[in-house]
Amino acid sequence: MTDGTPGDNIINEFATYEEYLDSQISAVDLFYLEDRDLARQLVELGYRGSGEPLKRDEFDARKKAAESFRLAKRWQAKLLASHGKDVAHSPFLTALADREEANRNGKMTTIIFLRLRNARGQEISGYIDYAHRLKSEAFDAYFAGTKTMVPRRRTLSFFNWEDAAVHEQQHAQLASDCRHETGLLFKNKRDRKVVNVDPKADAGDNTERREVQSREYIQVVLYDHLTRRKT
Repeated sequence: MTDGTPGDNIINEFATYEEYLDSQISAVDLFYLEDRDLARQLVELGYRGSGEPLKRDEFDARKKAAESFRLAKRWQAKLLASHGKDVAHSPFLTALADREEANRNGKMTTIIFLRLRNARGQEISGYIDYAHRLKSEAFDAYFAGTKTMVPRRRTLSFFNWEDAAVHEQQHAQLASDCRHETGLLFKNKRDRKVVNVDPKADAGDNTERREVQSREYIQVVLYDHLTRRKT
């Protein structure tokens, strides 16, 4: 018998309970019984068909759960800016799309390090709080490829290599400290864990460092921190 998960084949295959019962009725059954309603009753009672049949209330409950699951997934897809976008051409956009849902629902906090040249030809770099940027800005244009992500002075940390200007910002979930003796650190305010962005050091508990190749940037590094609530 099926397990009632959203992928339940029986629930997805039949629109109504009557259709489900009819699938268990053979032509021979109808020939001898000459009554479809009676044949359906015999299937429901377990006298016809194969295996133990689903009861009406069980079928309806599974049908309702499956429909709720489909609606939730459809609504979730509408909330994701990357949904339906072709990002296969860009490893960076692909990586952001893979992390969008987890950063939106708080299961992950991704810090994006970008190093590039701005419109003036100046080399700049910065650390971007992906979750914060998703909440404060529409991302459709980024995933569509019509807008390029750049670090700004109001990102977590911004550095202009030409004039050595440094700017820091504190966000709702992340705090930066560029004056720490070990170098630049970020603290996740949710679980109090520290993210170390020094490439020669351990990134920290529940944090993974990944470098992404990109033609648009000099360097791209992602720091994925799996959030754990403080107990």
